[in-house]
Amino acid sequence: MDRLQEKYQKEVMSALTEKFGYKNVMQVPKVEKVIINMGVGEAVGNPKALDSAVNDLTIISGQKPVLTRAKKSLAAWKLRQGMPIGCKVTLRGVRMYQFLDKFMNVALPRVRDFRGVSANAFDGRGNYAVGLKEQLIFPEIDYDKIDKIRGMNIVIVTTAKTDEEARELLKLMGMPFSA
Repeated sequence: MDRLQEKYQKEVMSALTEKFGYKNVMQVPKVEKVIINMGVGEAVGNPKALDSAVNDLTIISGQKPVLTRAKKSLAAWKLRQGMPIGCKVTLRGVRMYQFLDKFMNVALPRVRDFRGVSANAFDGRGNYAVGLKEQLIFPEIDYDKIDKIRGMNIVIVTTAKTDEEARELLKLMGMPFSA
């Protein structure tokens, strides 16, 4: 079992139960999954760009991503329905906790001028989304092998009913929110 998973089961569950007064263990919010999405706009003109994005996401997540395809055709962008335009990966279980540990403790502090992530990026149902401008903050990515700097979206899906519960859950897990 992962270190962050053990921490969650012991410390975080008891702290959340104490703060919100849950009567049942199943009421305590937990992280359900983490979705990492990388949109590759230049894949329309250069299909090879998507291969390097898939490779980067595989290295970062430890899992093979799925290609995302265009839902609509847009003539202005020379985009046809069904063309691959990005990739995403959904992490659950041990891989999810390992990624969260690496993201919170290693990758985020490597962001230039980092003062914490926004505490207002919740969606109203207890899910948290953060956008990154470059994949270089992850230690597995070799700077010399990068052809282009790409950003990504990371969504942390929780079972929390409110944003306040989810914010407290992530704070107890070690998410560095800005003051």
